[in-house]
Amino acid sequence: MQLDHDQLRQLLALLAESDIQEFSLKGDDFHLEVRRNLPATAAPVTVLQAAAPAPVAAPLPGAAPSPPPPPAPAARSDLHTITAPMVGTFYRSPSPADPPFVEVGNRISPGQTICILEAMKLMNELEAEVGGEVVEILVENGTPVEFGQALMRIRPA
Repeated sequence: MQLDHDQLRQLLALLAESDIQEFSLKGDDFHLEVRRNLPATAAPVTVLQAAAPAPVAAPLPGAAPSPPPPPAPAARSDLHTITAPMVGTFYRSPSPADPPFVEVGNRISPGQTICILEAMKLMNELEAEVGGEVVEILVENGTPVEFGQALMRIRPA
């Protein structure tokens, strides 16, 4: 089995967006293991052991690097920031006709659904990590978000 850089990137992106905790793949000249234990915002740990170095693709001429995610407003020490656990599209409600899960000023409890992150046509409900009052919603409905991007700020109860 052969695995080029593009296939490896696609595989790792799919794994990052899934709930898979352990993954192993063996080929003729490589062994790939991915293990992660995801607390609130931990990044996945990836280990790649190759028997022979793979060729490195040269950047395309004129290709611009992707822009960094928008910076989050400065965090206040008394607020808990909820961040995106994956890359996806942020939705405040289950459908356009439904009311948002939360509004600024709402009281929430741990485990309560606060938004949806869509990744690869899968709707992933994001639950509150802490209870308290919603102070800020930092992302507009239908906006793409990056891994680790601040979504909301909560004043813990």
